[in-house]
Amino acid sequence: MTDSSPAPTTFRLGFVPGVTPSKWVRIWEQRLPDVALALLQLAPAESFAALREGTADAALLRLPVDGEDLSAIPLYEETTVVVVPKDHLFAAAEELAAEDLADELVLHPLDDTLDWEAPPGRPALQRPQTTADAIELVAAGVGVLLVPQSLARLHHRKDLTYRTVTGVPQSRVALSWPRTEEAPDLVEEFIGIVRGRTVNSTRGRRAEAQKGQKTAKPAPKPARKAAGAKLARPAKPARGKGGAAGRGGKPRRGR
Repeated sequence: MTDSSPAPTTFRLGFVPGVTPSKWVRIWEQRLPDVALALLQLAPAESFAALREGTADAALLRLPVDGEDLSAIPLYEETTVVVVPKDHLFAAAEELAAEDLADELVLHPLDDTLDWEAPPGRPALQRPQTTADAIELVAAGVGVLLVPQSLARLHHRKDLTYRTVTGVPQSRVALSWPRTEEAPDLVEEFIGIVRGRTVNSTRGRRAEAQKGQKTAKPAPKPARKAAGAKLARPAKPARGKGGAAGRGGKPRRGR
């Protein structure tokens, strides 16, 4: 006897190195416990292809988006830092400016996430293939590297440190998905989560299911007689002068 029950629905979310989707995953699991969320770690060069080929339903990646066939909403900007050996002169500073790097050999990996043609400083003769390769060169004393702070943390080494750099581009993290006239239902659910919408305000399948449903107000209950309450006595007729009845119903005597 074959099982005819439908397969569980899954939402496939890609993310590039340095981006941490855990806080949004927790909210998803609370709001949509019946929809599995599969996380796919993607190399920056693979992220756009994963969306176009349908490997991922949506992806957390860095701007700019490659092509007009992908939609994206910016989420936040990352601080840019310079990665240096711990015994480097820059390690003594709290913050650096772009001009401070003028005499440094600044590595520019091919998977660089900062939106610029060339970083400040002296260029290396060859560009490292990846950020991980560039980190290894920094550890070997060959140049310094500018990256988003999240990548510096991801590639943390005991012999390296990093410092904030001002006056340079910052990486922007965004949620992206294939462009359509209307975002798919589960994508819309995730958009609501990353934008901080509440359960009641979020759009998507839950909101659609609740459309048109109005809670009827209960009919008012008849007033109950309070325990021990006595019925009000009819009011006595007002007493007037002259022929009005006095006490005991006897007419008053005229004076």
